[in-house]
Amino acid sequence: MPSYGQFCPVAKAMEVLDERWTLLIIRELLLGSTRFNELRRGVPKMSPALLSKRLRALERAGVLERTEDKGYALTESGLELKPIVDALGAWGVRWIPQIGEADLDPHLLMWDVRRTVPVQNWPRARTTLAIDFDDVPVKNRHWWLVVNGDEVDSCDADPGYEVDVRIATSLRAFTAIWRGDLAWPAALRSGAVTLEGSASLRRQVPDWIGSSLLSATPRPVSA
Repeated sequence: MPSYGQFCPVAKAMEVLDERWTLLIIRELLLGSTRFNELRRGVPKMSPALLSKRLRALERAGVLERTEDKGYALTESGLELKPIVDALGAWGVRWIPQIGEADLDPHLLMWDVRRTVPVQNWPRARTTLAIDFDDVPVKNRHWWLVVNGDEVDSCDADPGYEVDVRIATSLRAFTAIWRGDLAWPAALRSGAVTLEGSASLRRQVPDWIGSSLLSATPRPVSA
């Protein structure tokens, strides 16, 4: 790995961590991804070849290790990075709230929703939400979120199940809701989100979807 040529522990740590994508790979491992394809879903704009390269570098640095089932797991060294990654995420929410068009990605958004959706709030029977983003190309516009007991799946191809509630929104609005930048009541009142389904099910959608792990981060008080 490139060296800063400094004995400073911060510099030595950054020799391992400051290459592009590295901390995002560690973020994915901290969030429970263990397989190569799971990691790819968490960094969908990263090439497979570069992901493999970064994983090998982190293994050489002792941050992660291969498991017996050919997956990946953080070592004690890697797990110790959790408060650092959490702090970076909270700092980003508080001080870098601007989201550009290039930052909006339905694949990453739906992957994040899938792995943190509060299944305890859902019916025990299989329940299907269809989500239509009106501001993305047609091939990425339609998504389905299916919860069956404790099993959750998100897909961009129709799974063939009866849809309980259909959500029409923009990718930008749904991302803002997920990040905690836009509250569900405000989104529904403004028409940024519309719901189609029975009234009893529509009322439950905000509790079903929830929000990101960092959504409750306090924002700075505006001047």
